[in-house]
Amino acid sequence: MAVVIRLQRVGKKSHPQYRVVAIEKKTAVGSEAKEVLGIYHPCNKETAEQVKLDMARVNHWIKNGAKPSETVASLIKKAEAAAK
Repeated sequence: MAVVIRLQRVGKKSHPQYRVVAIEKKTAVGSEAKEVLGIYHPCNKETAEQVKLDMARVNHWIKNGAKPSETVASLIKKAEAAAK
């Protein structure tokens, strides 16, 4: 089965937080992920605090065939830019 890297919402009402997870494509929303790869806080305006990803694990999953969603792909770009 195909693995995707997508966002999983956590947090309170009106205060969203997301986990970046590697998960099977056809699993239900709210199911347990294979691995948590990072976090995303859209309410934080500072780029360094907004996206925290374990880039080694993200690259590992992508090399093994996992496809990131469009949103996660843009977050990966932000994290790489912040790391430079």
